[in-house]
Amino acid sequence: MQGEPWHVMEEHKMLCKDIISVIERMYPPAAALEWDNVGLLAGRDDKEVKSIYVALDAGDEVIDAAADTGADMLITHHPLIFGGLKAVTNFNFIGSRVLKLISHDISYYAMHTNYDVKRMGILSLEQLGIKSGSVLEAVGTDQNGVTEGIGQLADIESITLRELCMQVKSAFLLDSVRVFGNQNKIIRRMAICPGSGKSVIGEAILRGADVLITGDIGHHEGIDAQAQGLAVIDAGHYGLEHIFLEDVKQYLEESFPDIKVEKAPVRHPFTVI
Repeated sequence: MQGEPWHVMEEHKMLCKDIISVIERMYPPAAALEWDNVGLLAGRDDKEVKSIYVALDAGDEVIDAAADTGADMLITHHPLIFGGLKAVTNFNFIGSRVLKLISHDISYYAMHTNYDVKRMGILSLEQLGIKSGSVLEAVGTDQNGVTEGIGQLADIESITLRELCMQVKSAFLLDSVRVFGNQNKIIRRMAICPGSGKSVIGEAILRGADVLITGDIGHHEGIDAQAQGLAVIDAGHYGLEHIFLEDVKQYLEESFPDIKVEKAPVRHPFTVI
């Protein structure tokens, strides 16, 4: 259980700002990387919230589903708005989505790298049945002086690269993964970085990892990592990060038992034919 329930007087309306306050106790915006854009990105913080919809991305299907379910608040992992918007119009797809959210009076909140730093790496280890690890790429410390960062590193019982691929597929409910490396290679130390992990390849090698499990690995990154002794399992950006959906849904249900929380179905953004 990640947080204590939010106890309120029976007559008190739960507002968007109340939800945000509880979320940010666990996932403070200050924990996000400096280039990120997290927090309330559209809508009203004084909006009464009786229903929340959780998704990975604020695409058109997700916004439509949130509206259809009567959601008052949409929470996603990836921010819809990254750069500055000079205008909010229907002339581009971002503006159209923001307008749709506002027209349905849906308050929209994103929790991206602050969630990655505080939870995603640890959660991905738990998904694989691994009880403990250490931060792969440190970005700072919390208020107690504990190192925080992106991804996790863990020593595991010896296993072949192929066997680990099968475990990743099973744990993250995947039909396939892409692998750079000899499938008979023995893995004793693994690094995992859900999402896009190109930037942590060097750190994984430096830390003595035998394999990096991540997503968004291109041809050159894959063969260059392999040449330096690091196998790579590319399970896809969405393939690893969809665990956000159920985790945040449970966190919100535990924190706000009187609010209806729904999540988007796991739906990969592409099809392998």
